[in-house]
Amino acid sequence: MQYIQRRLASVLLDAARHFPAVVVTGPRRAGKTTLLRRLFPKARYVLLEDPDIQARVRSDPRAFLDALRPPVVFDEIQNTPELLAYVRAVIDTGPRRMGQWLSTGSQEAPLMQGISESMAGRAAILQLLPFSLAETKKVNLLHGGFPEVLARPKARSLWFASYLQTYLERDVRAITNVRDLATFRRFLALLASRHGQILNKTDLAAPLGVTVPTIGDWLHILEITGQVILVPPYFENFGKRLVKSPKVYLGDSGLACYLLGLTSSAELERSPFLGPLFEGFVAAEILKSQADRGMRKELYYFRDQQGLEVDFLVPRPNAKLWLVEAKAAKTVRPPMASPLTSLQRALQKRAGRLIVVHRKSRLQVPTAAIASGVEALDLEQFVGELLATR
Repeated sequence: MQYIQRRLASVLLDAARHFPAVVVTGPRRAGKTTLLRRLFPKARYVLLEDPDIQARVRSDPRAFLDALRPPVVFDEIQNTPELLAYVRAVIDTGPRRMGQWLSTGSQEAPLMQGISESMAGRAAILQLLPFSLAETKKVNLLHGGFPEVLARPKARSLWFASYLQTYLERDVRAITNVRDLATFRRFLALLASRHGQILNKTDLAAPLGVTVPTIGDWLHILEITGQVILVPPYFENFGKRLVKSPKVYLGDSGLACYLLGLTSSAELERSPFLGPLFEGFVAAEILKSQADRGMRKELYYFRDQQGLEVDFLVPRPNAKLWLVEAKAAKTVRPPMASPLTSLQRALQKRAGRLIVVHRKSRLQVPTAAIASGVEALDLEQFVGELLATR
């Protein structure tokens, strides 16, 4: 597949001009290494998953660094987090030399802890997620956004099977001592069947025969390795009781479809999971639009105990909130707007745009506003609006 420009590239280059070190986190195989090697072709590349290199780092880290001539790309830095303290010492001898130490990492939380302890003020931290619809039109519900799936869509099932095996053997075992990887694999499939639902750990624990704290630990693993999206509820001094648990989505719709056994577009169209999968796809596009600009990822949902629910509340730069409903239907109807207008009355001045996002119809019939102040945008139009600054 021809190289596709990543939207994070300009932010990454700018960070390399202002920080001695840059760390790019994100899920395994999202394209982190390809991006760094493309932007910094003269940098020395070091793969820290290599056992021999890990042994050299641990036996004599100073000698290891002395043998390198910056700029350097450290791939999968979470394998040797102790190296960060020695990199900091090198940076402090020449703090004005920018963009010398470039790293990738697939385990966000442990890596962030190491950076906060060793590299505070010296490293810019960015996140690269799989391809977004803004980067390539090849991204879709069935295939998701992983580069290698988009390059070879016919090998999709084999790739996801291999990806899961690698993920279980490397990332899961590296973070915690999961004794039964087969049960963890079943947990992933069960979680896919709860895609888009409010998180209920007891409901997940019972079929697997594990404890609720174990489910919490496993969700933490998925979160720090970038495999799930947990969308928290929005609280803003409402005079009503609100649901307080997050909604859970798998981060990549292609992986979710694979775990659900969906192998074709025809199966996806008939699936009862089409709606939740589309909703999760919209959530991922919102978060990708934020991460690609180097912004903090921020997304909420709203649901009260009277039944009012809005899929997403998206903070925007002007301090307004976009209220978004994601509908897999191609025909948009006025009742779809009613949750948005109801919540708008409660939020008052904080509410910005009200948007129903829907799938695009081949008929290309433009859909005007479906209710007073409510816009209907197909998915591509919505992604385009996310990239605008208003």
